[in-house]
Amino acid sequence: MLTILGFAMIATFLVLIMTKKMSPIAALVLIPALFCVAVGQGAQLGDYVIEGVGNLAPTAAMLMFAIVYFGVMIDVGLFDPIVRGILKFCQADPMRIVVGTAVLAAIVSLDGDGSTTFMITVSAMYPLYKRLKMSLVVMTGVAATANGVMNTLPWGGPTARAATALKLDASEIFVPMIPALAMGLLAVFVLAYVLGIRERKRLGMLTLDEALAREPRPEAETVSAGTGGKDRLRKGAAGSVSASGTGTGSGTSAPAGGTENADEDDDAFQGLDPNRPTLRPKLYWFNAGLTAALLTAMIMELLPIPVLFLLGAALALTVNFPHMPDQRARIAAHADNVLNVSGMVFAAAVFTGVLTGTGMVEHMADWVVGTVPDAMGPHMAIVTGLLSLPLTYFMSNDGFYFGVLPVLAEAGAAHGVSPVEIARASLAGQALHMSSPLVPAVYVLVGMAKVEFGDHTRFTVKWAVLTSLVVLAAGILFGIM
Repeated sequence: MLTILGFAMIATFLVLIMTKKMSPIAALVLIPALFCVAVGQGAQLGDYVIEGVGNLAPTAAMLMFAIVYFGVMIDVGLFDPIVRGILKFCQADPMRIVVGTAVLAAIVSLDGDGSTTFMITVSAMYPLYKRLKMSLVVMTGVAATANGVMNTLPWGGPTARAATALKLDASEIFVPMIPALAMGLLAVFVLAYVLGIRERKRLGMLTLDEALAREPRPEAETVSAGTGGKDRLRKGAAGSVSASGTGTGSGTSAPAGGTENADEDDDAFQGLDPNRPTLRPKLYWFNAGLTAALLTAMIMELLPIPVLFLLGAALALTVNFPHMPDQRARIAAHADNVLNVSGMVFAAAVFTGVLTGTGMVEHMADWVVGTVPDAMGPHMAIVTGLLSLPLTYFMSNDGFYFGVLPVLAEAGAAHGVSPVEIARASLAGQALHMSSPLVPAVYVLVGMAKVEFGDHTRFTVKWAVLTSLVVLAAGILFGIM
């Protein structure tokens, strides 16, 4: 019964948020509360929620202060050179922009923290996507999938959990997986290229100067590209953009100056404004050094991550904005993101608390493992890889690696499959896991990108599943599992 109710609760949640019948926060709170009562454990709801909140409180604290820290770094101009470098590479070509998103997300993912990756990636790329009217779910989907592949780094979490759960050495799991993970990352870059080509056909191309031009023009006009008869986009009146002759038909034209759309473009492009009052060019190397030291301390685990970001945010505010009114203004400027993300994390704590406390997760895992036919025993590594996709999406990494993986490894051992093969196969689903509604970092991604979680889910899941299957197939092909 708990198994059926567990799957029903997850399905209800996903349907409601994907159809936009409920907001994610409301669904994360009300749906599990309803199902907790349905299983006859309504009296324990408070205990489950408190336990869930307690488990996720450090994550919420980390995200709150990380948002403030990186928000301040964006305000003072630390990432402006990254934005300019990406713009120079992208040349306002939608294809290059999407590929650049994947490359940037993969590089920043080396720090092992998804929230940091999404903050930096969105901060750098969001203004360009908005200015060129590109699809924001393309940005969130590519960034999440790239980070999911890179999340398998030994210090990223899943590999360490698998090693701990099965009493293995992390390098023994990870190093042989490098070729398969490289194929997964290549698949992300190919995906970014394909999606970028699609965006290029939909929108056309701009020159870099046209994309960045801020001066108003008397009217919108189109200019021949000079090669192949293609038209380029030309910036029109007060920041509007018009398009024509770009593959699938004519583009759209934004209204002239003074409209809401023009204001949105100005807000979106503010991150590139070289004259914004919050810039601190004289403190650039201090801020760069502070960020490098913070990330190094995080990788070396010198202090808990929430403590590091708390100290970093306090130091960044004090040095860059020594006057109290300026500090309050910076905190207020990022309050929306802080509230949205931390609220989502605490709401997710209700969901995970009920799922775990009622025993639904345990019964669901036992049912899934029990459905594996005995004939599949010799192929338990492949079975584990396939199961890792839905299980790491519907469960936390802790629940999967500490609750389910040992059972799968024991079943595999009975048929001569080594635990290390099971551990490697269990990493295949991470590309999908990073878009799970149970991953706090994904709310940073969609929140900063101003994308509905349901829209992100609908767009990303199919591509993330494909990427995970590429990793699994490459592991089988290379004889890693």
